[in-house]
Amino acid sequence: MSFEGWVIFALFWLVFVTTPGPNAVNCIQNGMRFGFWRAMIGVLAILTQALLFLTLSALGVTALIAASPMAFFVAKLLGAAFLVYLGVRGWLLADRPVAFEDKPAKSVYLHALAVATINPKSVAGYLAAFSQFVQTDVPIAQQMWVIVPTALVLTTLSYTAFTALGAGLGRAALGAVFHRWVRRGLSACFVIYGILLGAATTPERV
Repeated sequence: MSFEGWVIFALFWLVFVTTPGPNAVNCIQNGMRFGFWRAMIGVLAILTQALLFLTLSALGVTALIAASPMAFFVAKLLGAAFLVYLGVRGWLLADRPVAFEDKPAKSVYLHALAVATINPKSVAGYLAAFSQFVQTDVPIAQQMWVIVPTALVLTTLSYTAFTALGAGLGRAALGAVFHRWVRRGLSACFVIYGILLGAATTPERV
């Protein structure tokens, strides 16, 4: 990958991971509920998903999924239903007092991994990255040494910032009404994302 190609890829990935989506909302919620350091376990889960999807993209699996309308349709419905469930559940629990919970690290990790993985939007994003920026005349293994560190560093910085934002909101001396509507707003985002994903079309390889 040329330097110019790397810059373009880095800019694409920066937009990809900083555009608010289910992962960002989940990081903010985790920061509010668990505090910064415990919520960072969720960022670790996102990095796990990113590394997995980068590997699958390099192997061409995402292209195979995108080429199968039925596989994408099933993944789309599962992801949409899961996000809507999280949104409705969060809205119903928004009236509970905000408190830093002592939730097991494993539970925080698995929940964040589920949000990151059961999301058809990721298939389209990773497929776009590899179809647009990977050079066909250069061995993929050589390019992964550049792509993977770049993607993981930018992903870490982005979702760490979202987590810190949530932790700041959680610790701020603000009224219960503010917290209630912030949490309901975040929950509504999950529902909206679920509806949008449910209506998404099958991604196509460019």
